Amino acid sequence: MKSLVSFLGGCALVFMVSCHSGNTIPSDVVNNPNTAVGKADLSVLPAFEFQQDVHDFGKLIEGESVSYTFIFRNSGKSDLLISDVSTSCGCTVPSYPKTPIKPGKYGSIRVTFNSAGKHGFQNKNIIVVANTQPNTKLLMIKAQVVAAGRE
Repeated sequence: MKSLVSFLGGCALVFMVSCHSGNTIPSDVVNNPNTAVGKADLSVLPAFEFQQDVHDFGKLIEGESVSYTFIFRNSGKSDLLISDVSTSCGCTVPSYPKTPIKPGKYGSIRVTFNSAGKHGFQNKNIIVVANTQPNTKLLMIKAQVVAAGRE
């Protein structure tokens, strides 16, 4: 019985501490133009305009490492900030700008694909996270990987 009372008392203490709202974020720090009614002014945001969303490397011999650079323009009206670029496989490594891209200016995302240990048709996704609306952009690379001597 004593352990039950101790357990319930501990739970109550955890509940009271977790409900304390002393750790809040000021509303001016959050800058989200979306509203519940959907009447946000998206025209002031940065925007991606890629020359190409998909690149096909064609036929590769297993073990080859190839690269492609996706070129984009900030077609929006404020600085474009890329916060992260991730890939669907460790065989694909991205490189992207860490500084703001001004409106009207160009930037690039370079992707290197290593075909070692890969066979057949390969489709790899590159997910770009930025301060755009929507906040993600999907790019893709493709290749057909064949064993050496089977071109």
